[in-house]
Amino acid sequence: MFRTIDIIMLAVIVASAAFTYKTKHETESRLSEIRKIEAQIKYEEDTLDVLKADWSLLTQPVRLERLVKLYDADLGLKTVEVTQYARLTDIPKRPLSIEELTSDAAIADLGTDDLTTGAVAQ
Repeated sequence: MFRTIDIIMLAVIVASAAFTYKTKHETESRLSEIRKIEAQIKYEEDTLDVLKADWSLLTQPVRLERLVKLYDADLGLKTVEVTQYARLTDIPKRPLSIEELTSDAAIADLGTDDLTTGAVAQ
């Protein structure tokens, strides 16, 4: 009986050592993958920083003004005037007939009012 317990304990020790080795190997593999992904994230963040710097250089007002003057004849750009904008009152109203307002489609478009207010629901 003493020998059987020794063999069982030895088997348990070997199994636990194998499990520990497998777990350690998987952990190191995952850690390697995480480091690769972190390196990719850092690369993308650096790329974004470079692109933002390029964008700020390309959209500087002095540079844009110089390009407008350079290509003014080719593009025919003009400044926007205040009178080019329309007011809401300038838009003509579309006449509605009573048939359009009472049609099933118009009533379905109204839907239900799900607005929650401070009133007590009954």
